[in-house]
Amino acid sequence: MHAVRAPQAFDGERFLPDGATVLVDGDRIAAVEPFGHELPHDVVVEEHSGTVLPGLVDCHTHLVADSTVGGLERAGAMSEADVAAVVLTSLRRHVAAGVTTVRDLGDVAYRTLALRELPGLPRVVAAGPPVTTPDGHCHFLGGAVPSTQDADLRSAVDERVERGVDVIKVMASGGFATPDSDQLGVQFTAPQLSVLVDRGHRAGLPVVAHAHSLAAMQQAEAAGVDGIEHFTGLSLDLTPRLDDRLLAEVARRGTFVDLTMGNDRSLHALMPAPPPHLASLMAGFGATSFDDLYAARLVHLAQLREHGVRVVTGVDSGMAPPKQHGNVWRVVLEMLEAGYDTASALAAATSVAASACCLDGTTGRLAPGLAADVLVVDGDLRSRPEALGRPRRVLVRGRPADAPQPA
Repeated sequence: MHAVRAPQAFDGERFLPDGATVLVDGDRIAAVEPFGHELPHDVVVEEHSGTVLPGLVDCHTHLVADSTVGGLERAGAMSEADVAAVVLTSLRRHVAAGVTTVRDLGDVAYRTLALRELPGLPRVVAAGPPVTTPDGHCHFLGGAVPSTQDADLRSAVDERVERGVDVIKVMASGGFATPDSDQLGVQFTAPQLSVLVDRGHRAGLPVVAHAHSLAAMQQAEAAGVDGIEHFTGLSLDLTPRLDDRLLAEVARRGTFVDLTMGNDRSLHALMPAPPPHLASLMAGFGATSFDDLYAARLVHLAQLREHGVRVVTGVDSGMAPPKQHGNVWRVVLEMLEAGYDTASALAAATSVAASACCLDGTTGRLAPGLAADVLVVDGDLRSRPEALGRPRRVLVRGRPADAPQPA
């Protein structure tokens, strides 16, 4: 048994007035006491001067991708050993940044499933290959259905259930990594999406939808998905629209929304010039650069806040140089920039994100009985939120993080 204490503490939902002493017994939190709480003499205590909080959660990662241009596409042709090496490097980058749980929303041949609870590395909530249409978005990962007939859709979900996935991911619209796919329209009809959602829910699994188009977002919400990824709102005239009626319904149902932000803007220079299809979509945002696109997405984030939508932190990490594994802390800062208070932004990265991953009773809070996923950073996050990007100590299920800093 040992303890980690700091004069400032965020428990996943609120800041504690007297800091915290987090008592760890094995892989679990045994107790959470005030900073000055007296402990038995045989308890080893780590005392820090900053803030202690739960480990962060990245709700949208691709561990098989290495954050280079085309990394996800290449993963489909890599050997099993090479994919495993990329996954391990990705996990180490996450944990080095204080991330103790990731939700992988697209791998190759279910290869992340065997790496879900490695000692000292983040737990993985795994979807396997995303369900997509023939030749649809990310078909190169192996998740395309033979047809969109109901029987094939049910079989696609059944296969994932048999493999032991934790979540079903469906590509409701096309995506930027697959230029021939339709980012402005839909890949499945509303009844087809409903078949996928119903089958997943019958198996007790949440279903999340990749959706860039407004039409796909509307269909996914109507079909009863548990989460919508990207939530870009692209319309047929290439302009982004977040419909007030849709936002109200998303908020009413409690659907989790992940804008997949968190870009390292210093790495935008490593991106090639946008291909024509992406340049056209950026123009719809009034964006001539990736920085312009970032500003437009901050406006969307503020709209979600105003409507009371449950926002979670996800990066789409691994997809491109600005989307590094471990960038979740950047999403928290973006939420602050969009008007969220510090506690709400941190909750989106901890307790709310854990709930989106169906891990409410496992992680996301500093509470007795939950996993000892603990992060310590410098300073008081209420006055120095940027310190979230400088972890001092990371425990994953009570064990010090296996997180050698990447070269």
